[in-house]
Amino acid sequence: MTAPLLTASGLQKYFPVRRGLLQRQVGAVQAVDGLDFEVMPGETLSIVGESGCGKTTTGRLLTRLLEPTAGKVVFDGRDISHLGPGAMRPLRRDIQMIFQDPYSSLNPRHTVGTIIGAPFKIQGVEPKGGVRNAVQELLALVGLSPEHYNRYPHEFSGGQRQRIGIARTLALRPKLIVADEPVSALDVSIQAQVVNLLEDLQDELGLTYVLIAHDLSVVRHVSDRVAVMYLGKIVEIGDRADVYERPMHPYTVALLSAVPIPDARRGRNRDRILLTGDVPSPLDPPPACRFHTRCWKAQDICRTTEPPLDELGPGHRVACHFPERGTPPPTGAAFDEPAADAVASRDAAAGGPTAGGRPGESSAAG
Repeated sequence: MTAPLLTASGLQKYFPVRRGLLQRQVGAVQAVDGLDFEVMPGETLSIVGESGCGKTTTGRLLTRLLEPTAGKVVFDGRDISHLGPGAMRPLRRDIQMIFQDPYSSLNPRHTVGTIIGAPFKIQGVEPKGGVRNAVQELLALVGLSPEHYNRYPHEFSGGQRQRIGIARTLALRPKLIVADEPVSALDVSIQAQVVNLLEDLQDELGLTYVLIAHDLSVVRHVSDRVAVMYLGKIVEIGDRADVYERPMHPYTVALLSAVPIPDARRGRNRDRILLTGDVPSPLDPPPACRFHTRCWKAQDICRTTEPPLDELGPGHRVACHFPERGTPPPTGAAFDEPAADAVASRDAAAGGPTAGGRPGESSAAG
């Protein structure tokens, strides 16, 4: 059996909150709180959820751009959780990141050749045929002209800049790429080009992706497995088909109800779930199940006992005391919290605000 390329165990990241003249710690933002998952070689694991749920922090922990508060990150059989910069430097060849903003992630004072060639210089690698030739091959690989070698980032469009960032990421042929919302800053037409490029490169180079994405439609197109995060925790993880066609956690059901449907008639007639109330603060998250303050299925046990991330199907794990199991959520008006301890309702007729974003859109920026 193939071993996982990447394993996260009990992964946790708390950011201290300090106040006063002496900057005493008065609390902590629980950005990531006990994640457990694996990524197999050659697959794409996507992480989705509302803004502030901890997706981007998770990506930075996996690439060791942040030091975990607790837990482990094991890459290719080696625990990298607390390696220092010197020990991590050789591993940077195998672990790379595509950043969300194609404008701020490229140094405007450097040429494209310098930007893409930087990994060779930093790692002390002399590619066959020289750096210039290697950079021009990378430019061609991502669909840009080798003649762009001496140009500067301001001379390119957003989609072209993202391709430059991808070329830099691929310079040392990494095993794992963490892509932090790689298409969210691009026009829709350009998004499709970049997504197709990432898929083609994965097939050609055997890459493994951890994809942090805003658009649930994009996630469905490119993922092998999907992990749904809420307030620092994974609430559901499984194969793409299981999560999209047989969602079990109420929060997953709410997110998927907000995915736009190309058919206007079906879009008007379908049920949408309106999650009322604000997302709780990660500085003081709700006890036990963190979703219970917004869940239409919440009962007393949800407020007192944290649900484990149990396997309810082959490879399909869900953290819920009352998983959906194929039963649709309730319809009708919102429940009163004292009566049912639930604060979710349907908004089918009006088509109003949806889970975590604008009407018809799911917010999944972290």
